[in-house]
Amino acid sequence: MTTSAFRSLGLATLASSLLLLSTACNKDNTAPADNLESAEDNGSAEEENAAIGDIINATAPADASLANGDYAASLEDRDKVLGRCATRTYNPATRTLTIDFGTTNCLCPNGKTRRGKIVVVFSPGPYRQPGAVTTVTLVNYFVNDNQHTGTRVLTNLGNGSFSLDVQNASIITPTGTHSWSSQRQYQRTAGFGTPTILDDEYLVSGQATGTNRKKVSYTATIQQPLLKKFAPGCARHFVSGTVNITNSREKGMLLNYDPTGTAACDNIATITVNGRTRTITLR
Repeated sequence: MTTSAFRSLGLATLASSLLLLSTACNKDNTAPADNLESAEDNGSAEEENAAIGDIINATAPADASLANGDYAASLEDRDKVLGRCATRTYNPATRTLTIDFGTTNCLCPNGKTRRGKIVVVFSPGPYRQPGAVTTVTLVNYFVNDNQHTGTRVLTNLGNGSFSLDVQNASIITPTGTHSWSSQRQYQRTAGFGTPTILDDEYLVSGQATGTNRKKVSYTATIQQPLLKKFAPGCARHFVSGTVNITNSREKGMLLNYDPTGTAACDNIATITVNGRTRTITLR
């Protein structure tokens, strides 16, 4: 399992850095309010996309020809992701995996409650081989009582790399609905085929377009690929790369994870708005 294309627990760590940009920028008066709203919404969306990927990885069948056979993941990995919150069924005839959290909230190990179903369809052949496609739909799926919708398509690009295409997704909350589509590519540049996650490195590219909870449309584009290292002291934040966020009301905001050009494993970044650059501390 540790050498699979979607290494267990890795997706959530990748996405957490995108979410952290909004919590840092919320302390900075330079950043436009609508861009902050869009950054927060986009970060939350990326975080749940990653969590869904880890849930699939933890429950996927070891042998796709067997109904409800062994898991590909270890019990330890499953407990880290699911605890005892979900039941899992697998139909080899349709290559469909159903992860059912039930109709009442269950508190998962990451501190979030979930209910509803994640339904996964694997393309023919081993899902870890290059070109394999995994299609994910959500059925009455809620996280912390916020409903998540849309389709996710993961494509194995080989050598531990993959793409994630999110189509017509939304998160429905009491304060408004965030809707979006996104395309991300995760290129593994180190650590493929080893038994540890600590030597993994990824370059993340792509963009997202959507409408935030305040009904303001936005685009979040990774201008320079984001470098993620999983070495001790590095995993919480990207160490380099830039993200540009624009919306229909205000000028753009550029986030730079490596203002010194050293790719240091630290929590220092900069934001640039209207030509003014300020240093921020990522949480």
